Amino acid sequence: MRRPRRNHSPVFKAQVALAALEGTETLTQLAERFDVHAHQIAQWRSQLVARAAEVFAAAEDRRGAMAPVDLKALHAKIGQQALELDFLSSALGQPPGSSARR
Repeated sequence: MRRPRRNHSPVFKAQVALAALEGTETLTQLAERFDVHAHQIAQWRSQLVARAAEVFAAAEDRRGAMAPVDLKALHAKIGQQALELDFLSSALGQPPGSSARR
């Protein structure tokens, strides 16, 4: 009978991959210890080694990977919400600029 598919957390994967990088135990021993197939441990270890440089990337490099912010669209949204607030405050009979909290 087959075991149901398991999803491992990133923390668990990192723990197993770091243990594999240490080299104090063989993959077979790690597989028994963590109850994961040795091939899976080897894959996680190779992924960790391949992507280790991303951890130490400069903050500027990480910021450059993010999508640029469209300020015009954000300012337009703020203006639209300000108009809606003014309209609703006048519809409720409150003077413009007064807030509900005091």
